[in-house]
Formats: sequence, C-alpha cells, structure tokens
Amino acid sequence: MTSWQIPFCLVLALSIGQTACSSLPSQGPTASEVADSNLSTPTPDRSGYVIVDLDDRINRILASRPIDSFAGHFGDYRPAQNQVIGVGDSLTVTIWEAAAGGLFSAPVLDRASPGSHTAVIPDQVVERDGAITVPYAGRIRVVGMTPPAVEEQIVKALIGKAIEPQALVSVTHNLSNTVTVSGEVTTGARVPLSPRGDRILDVIATAGGIKLPVHDVFITLTRDGRSVTVPMQELLINPRENIYARAGDTLTLVSDPQSFTAFGATGRNALVTFDAKGITLEEAIAKAGGLLDIQADPGGVFLLRSEPASLVHQFDPNFPLKPGQLTANVVYRINLRDTNTYFMARKFPIQNKDMVYVASALATELQKFLNLTSGIANTAYVARITTQ
Repeated sequence: MTSWQIPFCLVLALSIGQTACSSLPSQGPTASEVADSNLSTPTPDRSGYVIVDLDDRINRILASRPIDSFAGHFGDYRPAQNQVIGVGDSLTVTIWEAAAGGLFSAPVLDRASPGSHTAVIPDQVVERDGAITVPYAGRIRVVGMTPPAVEEQIVKALIGKAIEPQALVSVTHNLSNTVTVSGEVTTGARVPLSPRGDRILDVIATAGGIKLPVHDVFITLTRDGRSVTVPMQELLINPRENIYARAGDTLTLVSDPQSFTAFGATGRNALVTFDAKGITLEEAIAKAGGLLDIQADPGGVFLLRSEPASLVHQFDPNFPLKPGQLTANVVYRINLRDTNTYFMARKFPIQNKDMVYVASALATELQKFLNLTSGIANTAYVARITTQ
C-alpha cells in the first residue's frame, strides 16, 4: 500500500462516523428518534402518532374508559316466572267432560261401561295469527298467554256445548322461549329456557359446553339489535356478568387468542400470547424476557396501539385530529429508570395486538461504531506496517 492510501483510510473512517447513527445495523429507532416531532406529526402521507408519558393521570383516564359488559349494557333482570306462548310453539290440548255421551266422550257401549270422558287434540303449531283451533270452540288466540290462561279460554268457549268441560294445555315444543347458541360449543342448538330462568352459563352448559380453553373464548350476546362481546373468563370470575338469558337471545362463542408483539432490546422478540382476560404491562415485559442488560435503554420502553379519538383528545387536546377521525395512533412512553413507573405498569392493561418496543441504549450504538472504526483502524495500521 502506498503512503497516500493510509490517510485515505483515516478519512474513510471519519466519514463513516459522521453517518453512523443512520447507517449502522439496528433493531429499530432510538428513544430520541421515537420522540422526534418530525416523525410523529401527521402529514398527508402518514397518520403520525401522539406520545404519552405513562403516569398516574394517564392511568386514571384509561381506568375511566367504558368497557364492554353484559350487566352494564343489558342489566340482569330475572325473566317472568310464567313463560308465554309464542308463534311457532306446538301445543297439545286435552279436554275432559264430567259424563259420558258428550262432545268429547266415547259413546256408552252398555250400562256397565262408563265410557271415556276425555279427548286429546293432536299437536298444533301456533300460526302467525296467534291462534289454534279447538273443535266446537273455534279459533282460540294463545299468543302472549300462559297455558293456564289458554285453558280458561277453551273452557269458556265450550260451556253450554260440552258436559262441564275441563282443559289442559301443554307446550310440547317451545320455540319462542329459546336461545340460539352457536360457535365454539359442543352442540350448537336452540336451547329452551326453563320457567325458573337460566343464566348465560346455564345455556352454554345445556349446549354441551365449549370445545376450547376458556382463556381463548369470547362470548357475543345479541339482544334487541345490540351486540356486546366479553371474554368468557369474565363470566367465570365475575358472577355479575353471568346475567339471565332472555327469549330470542343469540349467543355466539368465538375463538380469539389474545397476543402482543415484543421486539427491540428484549429477551424475546416474538408474538406473545396471553389470557383473554388480559395482562398488565408489567407482566407483558416479563413475558417478553425483560430488558437486555447490555443493550436496552430503560428510559426507552414504548407501547404502541390505536386508541379512540375521544381518548386521544383527553391525552393531548392539541393533537391534530382530522374531521370524522375515529382512532389515532398512540405511543405510550415508559421510563423504567423511575421506580414509581413499575407500580404504574402493574395497573396498565395490555390489549390484543399491542406492540411493546424497547429501544437500544446510545452506548450500544456507540459500541457498534467503535467496533466498525477499530476494524478500519486496524486495517490502516497493518497497511502502514507493511509499507515500512
């Protein structure tokens, strides 16, 4: 190597050092790059994000946000003790008379035979007009009535035609007082409700129970045109959520394993699953293997997610939201150099599809640069020795 090549190598090393921050290999942005307003500010080409420091105020705002709840949306009102008849139900009517020889009695065969004093009318489906047909009584309206009330109607219609009539009405197929259960259950079916009242878990158990682990299952209850979804675990640990089912309800059980992504200077860069009920930020960091001692920046721990625009406005009223914008990107900044933050992280709930990122310390970037420049310097030194 000639004498002019040695200075050239030194100049090359200096030029690399000037651009080291942008050209060196890295797992992601540094803490200062995440906080760079030039990157976080929304533009026509990117949606941007709001940076929020995790503190007690933020935890209070998050704790006050409404959550999906069966009891909160639908209440927990015990259904009526007596079920009423509806369109589509099947009824059997049995009529008694006090003596033989009446409308519904078998003829007397001889003086020693009392004859039969009863008649059974076969199953009838309640039609759309809400009525059934009873011989000699005509069309009897039954929709919205209890079986004892229908019996009274039939007896009134037969007085003067039958001999001291009595009636018994039985619901053989109760279609109107059912709950439809589908999804991740052993047997999807229309489950009839009992007069005593059945809670949601009772209905699911009648359908054979679930086929998957409890922590992966969510229940969607649809009632009166509204749908609410909660984790099944919530019904097991919070009896208040196990509300009474009502006729016409639809229960759909779906599998939705919950997970978050961990990347950066953590002990485990992976898609990490957790229970459907949820975990805290403290537990999420532990599940990700914690922070790498020789690489991580404890002051550069971030959680990224999309939040409702109304919540973002509480975080930062000055963040530019577009007209009609429903959600916005939020970067929660966690400073684990502050011991108080660990207690706040224990209260901070992780949501499905969250991202946890730990930035590398500046010393790590410097070490990368020094490793690179030392290699170039060694090359220059060897070149100098060989030219002597």
